[in-house]
Amino acid sequence: MAVDTFSQQSETGQKKIESFGFVLLAIFCVSAVVFLLLTGPLGSQREVAFDLDSRINPNFASVASLARLPGIGRVRADAIVTYRESLRENAAEEKAFEQLNDLQKVRGIGPKTVENMAKWVKFD
Repeated sequence: MAVDTFSQQSETGQKKIESFGFVLLAIFCVSAVVFLLLTGPLGSQREVAFDLDSRINPNFASVASLARLPGIGRVRADAIVTYRESLRENAAEEKAFEQLNDLQKVRGIGPKTVENMAKWVKFD
């Protein structure tokens, strides 16, 4: 009987140790995931440094280049090019857009869209 009691206590102790180890492992894994989310590429929005040469000039950019701007897409890019070309034909002006807010003259582009693409465009 003493042997049975000892083996039962040993098995119970072993199960407690395994359970405790599992809990510690689970806490470690959750902590690691939280740490990676807060400090890794998923958790931090790092600003990309641009120089002026990497920006797009809407006065001369192609539809494909304009479509890559945030909130623009293919339809609005076509509208920008159409608007730009119509001004050049009618007024013989070289630049349809002198500043960022001039893009709001294009149908479908409002203040929020202009704000979202501000760091991606240049006017020179």
